[in-house]
Amino acid sequence: MPRPVKGDEYNDYYDVYVRQVPDGDIVDFLTEQRDHLAGFLERIPEDKGNSRYAEGKWSVKEVIGHIVDIERVFATRALAFARGDKQPWPGVEQDDMVAAADFDGRTIADLREEFLALRGANIALFRSLSPEVGMRRGTASGVEFTVRSIPWILGGHARHHEAVLAERYL
Repeated sequence: MPRPVKGDEYNDYYDVYVRQVPDGDIVDFLTEQRDHLAGFLERIPEDKGNSRYAEGKWSVKEVIGHIVDIERVFATRALAFARGDKQPWPGVEQDDMVAAADFDGRTIADLREEFLALRGANIALFRSLSPEVGMRRGTASGVEFTVRSIPWILGGHARHHEAVLAERYL
């Protein structure tokens, strides 16, 4: 799946994520990122899980949980668009989702395992899609996406939040 075109295949808002992904095979990148992020998360001590870098900011576990939630939401959209679903999908309010999730009641290890399971399933999904399917379109949050834009967004989103964890929390 080649790099998607900003403004045509995804909204400008998501370019901050897509730009973080290097050129090359996106499925290979997602696979390498899965393994890298798994190691990164494994090195975070559990006693740091509920820490926040500032008042009102998400905890370490909430950031990890947010990565997991967005992985799930965007992959579901990709599947729907790939299968020809023409129904518009609603947006998500990330702060409301995090507040409702009780990620702080879980362990970092548990959140890591959930990410690994989701990313593994998503890698299999994206690997199975033909170039033609990658160009199918769907609407979510009032924005049109191609199927192939979604793995690029997911890769950049996870990379962005890993950097936030490394720079602001650890």
